[in-house]
Amino acid sequence: MPNEIHSNFRKVYGHSSHSFSTIKKWAAEFKHGHTSLEDDPREGFPKSATTPEIIEKVHDMVLDDRRKKEHEIAETIGISKERVGYILHEELDMKKLCTRWVPSLLTVDQKCTHIKISEQCLEHFNKKKIDFLRRFITMDETWIHHYTPESKQQSKQWTEAGCSGPKKTRSVPSAGKVMALVFWMLKAFCLLIILKRLKQ
Repeated sequence: MPNEIHSNFRKVYGHSSHSFSTIKKWAAEFKHGHTSLEDDPREGFPKSATTPEIIEKVHDMVLDDRRKKEHEIAETIGISKERVGYILHEELDMKKLCTRWVPSLLTVDQKCTHIKISEQCLEHFNKKKIDFLRRFITMDETWIHHYTPESKQQSKQWTEAGCSGPKKTRSVPSAGKVMALVFWMLKAFCLLIILKRLKQ
């Protein structure tokens, strides 16, 4: 039977016909009662993953963890990575931005103190401009860590269109750190002092 079928296929379709092994497999399936010409239902990605329910699930996952990767979302929901990317960029109008480094994250009280000091310096400058330019030196202190475990690439977060990227201080917990004192004048950097750690 498979030989006859294969021969008929060759007469009609020529070299474009199916191989003998494929036809033999079909004949065996037909013999065991598999006579349907339709594809069997099977697990896999849905034909259309861009539904309101799927979009809402993707959005909720991103809001719960803005560092979530596309492949993690795809595996959790059961859709393709490409479809997740389409939903994030086209449907939710989101993009992933790197964290923007800032010198420090100040409290409200610290900001007020900085404003008062700046006003005092400005008042002094207006009174004695020449002397101020020659002598005025300011200083700040900061912790310098031995290493920063997390890179800017690792700190990327999904952000809605029109919103600025997240902020974080450059210093993060590490194995060790030293205190640095930085001095500068109005137009130039003056001095950097690394304090030695006291022996306990």
